Amino acid sequence: MGDVQWAIKGQEFIHCNCAYGCPCQFNSRPTHGDCQAIGFVKIREGHHGDTKLDGLNIGIVVRWPGAIHEGGGEVVPIVDERASEEQREALLRIMSGEDTEPGATFFQVFSTTFDKVHDPVFTRIDFEVDPGARMARVNVPGLVEGRGEPIQNPVSGEEHRARITLPHGFEYDTCEVGRGWGETQGPISISLKDSHAHFASLNMTGAGVVH
Repeated sequence: MGDVQWAIKGQEFIHCNCAYGCPCQFNSRPTHGDCQAIGFVKIREGHHGDTKLDGLNIGIVVRWPGAIHEGGGEVVPIVDERASEEQREALLRIMSGEDTEPGATFFQVFSTTFDKVHDPVFTRIDFEVDPGARMARVNVPGLVEGRGEPIQNPVSGEEHRARITLPHGFEYDTCEVGRGWGETQGPISISLKDSHAHFASLNMTGAGVVH
């Protein structure tokens, strides 16, 4: 682990090509055999050493040919254009698993599975998320457009609520499960329609998720 201590608190929206619930959350193989996803985090408060990260957004577009742990993946890191040079460097270190104990965060775990890390994109990230309402909306001009919403009961049409709790998870403690739609352009082009999404409050450090 690096010398720099870091912590972030905020909310996240993750949307992938799996069926609702996502088998990967249960150490099972992805629904369609491969993994394609977008993920965004709104940092409410955070720091990397003395560098404050409050109010910044980050995102990723990712794709793996099989299950994540089998590797061969690729990622486009996306960082808030409002971040200073110092903040950009700090965020990219966190996102690439630096200054983090092995296995402690999903950033660190994912970093070991990428064959290709595309150049980071510094741009505007319009991102709103409400985990309790299972709602999210993200727009990264020319790169990502996505939204998340609740699952509907097929009979009554009412909102269906389900949660996943991972007491030893490397991403969240408890997430709300919903569904999403997403389109990306650029180095990794994917199209996600009415598939798994989850929404969570994040509280993590270089030592892992605060449960």
